[in-house]
Amino acid sequence: MKNIVIIGCGNGIGLRTAQILSQENKIIGISRTENPELNHPNINFHQMDIVSGWLDRIDFPEIVDGLVYTPGSINLKPFNKFSTDDFKNDFEINVLGSVRVIQKLLPNLKKSKSASIVLFSSVAAGLGMPFHASVAVSKSAVEGLTRSLAAEFSTSKIRVNAIAPSLTDTKLASQLLSSMEKREASSKRHPLQRIGAPDDIAELTVFLISEKSSWITGQVFTVDGGISGLKL
Repeated sequence: MKNIVIIGCGNGIGLRTAQILSQENKIIGISRTENPELNHPNINFHQMDIVSGWLDRIDFPEIVDGLVYTPGSINLKPFNKFSTDDFKNDFEINVLGSVRVIQKLLPNLKKSKSASIVLFSSVAAGLGMPFHASVAVSKSAVEGLTRSLAAEFSTSKIRVNAIAPSLTDTKLASQLLSSMEKREASSKRHPLQRIGAPDDIAELTVFLISEKSSWITGQVFTVDGGISGLKL
């Protein structure tokens, strides 16, 4: 069994990823939110805010084979309504949290024969969308971090990739999907005529963590129902 650390496993994409990977791997899960669905013999759960929590209190395994960082934010409003603190808070969640845990676990990842890191961007990083300025800034930084670390860590056989989803049916997006009218409007914006499901993203995450993707690094995979690349 491999040792996989999943940050943000309490809900949505992180939860589904933990559930799938725990079938054949040992999971060290960290999230602000406890979830009874994480009650599995292969999941060692720790309740913690990754931005402010004390990582040294967690007894990580000596060898870490995979790291998945799923925390994110959806902070949407007109640009002149954003404060600088809004940008700072989104950057802390999306970027600095991942930097913090990667720096903590880098020695453990280097001891693996083939480690993999999966970070999360957003379709908004590559597609200009109104009211997404803060999210776009932080997620663009995630994409830059992905490529930079993929290059730097390649000599240690550590792969680094990112996934950039469009709107996905998770707790984080609940305000955007709070009525049937909103769901229908969001679905129609995507060429495939539906919003994403956690499984759509989790299955790709599992692939990128696995040996099946052993020759893939430095990539950003857009999983968005076609919205960023198709015009119908």
